[in-house]
Amino acid sequence: MKFTLHPHQTRALDMLRSSLGSGKRRPMVQAPTGFGKTLLAASIVEGARAKGNRVLFTVPSISLVDQTVGRFYEQGIHCVGVMQGQHPLTDGTQPVQVASIQTLMRRKLPKADLVVIDEAHQWFQFVGEWMADGDWRRVPFIGLSATPWTKGLGKHYDDLLVAARIGELIDGGFLSPFKVFAPSHPDLSKVRTVAGDYHEGQLSDVMRQPTLVADVVSTWLRLGEERPTLCFAVDRAHARKLANEFEAAGVPCGYVDANTPGDERTRMGQRLAEGQLRVICNVGCLTTGVDWDVRCIILARPTKSEMLFTQIIGRGLRTAEGKDHCLILDHSDTTLRLGFVTDIHHKNLDLGKHQTGGGASAEKEPPKPKECPSCSYLKPAGVHQCPSCGFMPERQSPIEEKAGELVQLNGRRAKKAEATPEEKQAFYSMALAYQRAHGKSEKFAVAKYKAKFGVWPRGLNSTLIEPDEAFLRALRADQIRWAKKQEKLKREVRHAA
Repeated sequence: MKFTLHPHQTRALDMLRSSLGSGKRRPMVQAPTGFGKTLLAASIVEGARAKGNRVLFTVPSISLVDQTVGRFYEQGIHCVGVMQGQHPLTDGTQPVQVASIQTLMRRKLPKADLVVIDEAHQWFQFVGEWMADGDWRRVPFIGLSATPWTKGLGKHYDDLLVAARIGELIDGGFLSPFKVFAPSHPDLSKVRTVAGDYHEGQLSDVMRQPTLVADVVSTWLRLGEERPTLCFAVDRAHARKLANEFEAAGVPCGYVDANTPGDERTRMGQRLAEGQLRVICNVGCLTTGVDWDVRCIILARPTKSEMLFTQIIGRGLRTAEGKDHCLILDHSDTTLRLGFVTDIHHKNLDLGKHQTGGGASAEKEPPKPKECPSCSYLKPAGVHQCPSCGFMPERQSPIEEKAGELVQLNGRRAKKAEATPEEKQAFYSMALAYQRAHGKSEKFAVAKYKAKFGVWPRGLNSTLIEPDEAFLRALRADQIRWAKKQEKLKREVRHAA
């Protein structure tokens, strides 16, 4: 080994030895992004070789074979053969063999004393049949995954070893802190759920709406700070539309999907690092095996999957020189729905839908994040003042106010505070400025004035004044109240139906 192991890596090896020593033959090691899985895997291989054991190391796709071999070489492990077509390192006599699952499905399995399944959450029926085969039952299979939460994984692996969580790695400086903003709230009420996640076609139709696409670009221009960015889209059509919108705004943007050749992906990563590209739009194919210097994640792909969500955010959590945090622009409401990635955790493997209690045994869910009504920053529940803009919402009375005059307890009428003519003109001028800047209808400013003062804005001029923080805060509060009212009406209609 060329490098010293960190405490969490040593802890993982100790847990693994203890598991195998207790008689387990199918342990699963949860190694989050930034854990140093390469060092852990090399240590496992080195330990096996010290005992004279042959190792078969598998990856979920051919594109990861060369990357794995290269990292083994970096750690001083050169006794490696590759099972893949006419690969120059093909050598069946080497004691460490690296192969993709797809290749193994088409070939006779080589002899091995230890099998390591990398990215084990990407499940293949072939792997389950292989594990259950009589000739292989005594051979240890070690699973490695940042998100080992696939349904039914506990039917095949017998021990979950969690040596560290994302929050611990952030606190230890092994991962970057992050900040999340939720600038868009797509209406997903009519999108069906298929196999536990949103129907891709219907989801694409929603997310390709011009206003949502434009908001992705305008938000990045406002908050992105020119950070190297990965943008995750729903499908090819959505990713292409986003990439075109970025280009139209003068932002150099790349595009990657499952059909993009490996060498082209590598060049794309280099161009991102050199600043020739600022954003790369992709369709779910940069969620694993990517260690680029990414400092902003645009999540334009809503998901119900904790695994996909964690893998996506993980692409931006690697540390880098000069990187104080990763910026996450969540246009999908996924963080509001699933919580921060630091809060997602399962203490057991999932045994499938027929297990008692159903699904993986999760710890008590922490409260979900709350959105700042002023700047859309997502803050932990219980945090009153926004860490981003400093906004502190006022405590609201549970009494619903209605138009009318205040009455003192002694029966005398209290004098109602009256806005000055200057204050009324200023409010109307700010409403007009907001109306023009955001393309609102001509009735917007008039309606806002009537709602606030109870009368129409007669005798006022059309001077424009830049809206101040108090005006924007009140407007945002009105929007939130309206949205909640609409959601309540929808629930009532669905209940009545």
